[in-house]
Amino acid sequence: MTPPPHHEHHYRLAFLGGARYSYPLSVTHHKKFALLKNLGDIHVIGFAVSWRPQFFQEEASFYLLPNLPLPVLRYMQFFIINPMLLLWLVLRHKINIIIAQSPYEALAAVWVKNLVKLWGYSLYLVVESHGDFENYLFLQRQVFLPSLYKRIMESVAHITLSQADVLRSISHAIQAQLKRYAPDQPIVEFMAWTDISTFWTAGSYTNSKHLTVTYVGVLIPRKGVHHLINAFAQVIQQVTNSQLKIIGRPENPNYTQELKTQIEAYHLQDKVLFLPEIPQQELCHEIAQSIVLVLPSLSEGLGRVLIEAMAAGTPVIGTKVDGIPDIIQEDVTGFLVPPADENALAEKMIYLLENPEKALAMGQRGRKFVQNYFSPEIYYQGYEKICQLCLQSNL
Repeated sequence: MTPPPHHEHHYRLAFLGGARYSYPLSVTHHKKFALLKNLGDIHVIGFAVSWRPQFFQEEASFYLLPNLPLPVLRYMQFFIINPMLLLWLVLRHKINIIIAQSPYEALAAVWVKNLVKLWGYSLYLVVESHGDFENYLFLQRQVFLPSLYKRIMESVAHITLSQADVLRSISHAIQAQLKRYAPDQPIVEFMAWTDISTFWTAGSYTNSKHLTVTYVGVLIPRKGVHHLINAFAQVIQQVTNSQLKIIGRPENPNYTQELKTQIEAYHLQDKVLFLPEIPQQELCHEIAQSIVLVLPSLSEGLGRVLIEAMAAGTPVIGTKVDGIPDIIQEDVTGFLVPPADENALAEKMIYLLENPEKALAMGQRGRKFVQNYFSPEIYYQGYEKICQLCLQSNL
């Protein structure tokens, strides 16, 4: 990785969001913050992987809230504790830029920004969007009084996006959504951090594919895994020696149980394998050996796992939603299908399973695409541009 260029500014940044971090950091998180620390002092507010709060320093200073069992409890502590924690960081460490991971999490930062503005302190706010923030929650779980909840969320998004100094999107579709809320704010677009090195290496050593269809991601309704299972039930009728691997954290236990019941109804217990969230070093080999990776999402900001699969030389099938069409080149690196179209999904899976040589060629084209689409340098330059725009907004 080429060292970041020297710049004259030394920024003091606070990243605010709901991401979970372990101690020590995972390999991919370590690489990410080892790169970003070249911007200046980095402070990160997020969640621990356990119920215990944590503070540690590893390439950045991490302030992690306990990972409480219920979402409502996590939201409550987020909005009660984080405004005070942000204010302390501003006073103690002279933070000058807050980067919030979503329009809703940015509400805590808006309060602090307006408070310190009263005594003349310049604090800049960057609001990121990593997905369809209007609808993703309702595609993820059942919500009590959804109409009221949606109105509240829209109001919060209007407040935070209008008070942001710079916005960041990860795809063209998300950028268009942000512009509807804040047409005058500058927007910087670059994809989420992806450590493709392990996937690239795994792809370099894989010369053949198993007749395995793989899904990687959390198990929630928004990901459309139930549609994948229905489609695979068609596939197995024609390609009887194929299998489906579903790899990911059971974020929604009720939905996960529904998926297992669905598999039992098809009598596919010996053809569909559930794997828990596994380390990246293992995941890259699972993907590299698969004939295809499928992302059947009903909503998806970008689909980082598609980039990882392409780096590993595996063709991909994704739905025509949000940022996924930004990644997949039809019939070149993979296929696009309409969301929830199980017949179309089954057809494309069967095609790749019955034509492994074409799958291999498609996977190699995907590797070439990834080389041009994402690099650590592009990611770093994106944040450097954001920081520069923040300072320019005060001129």
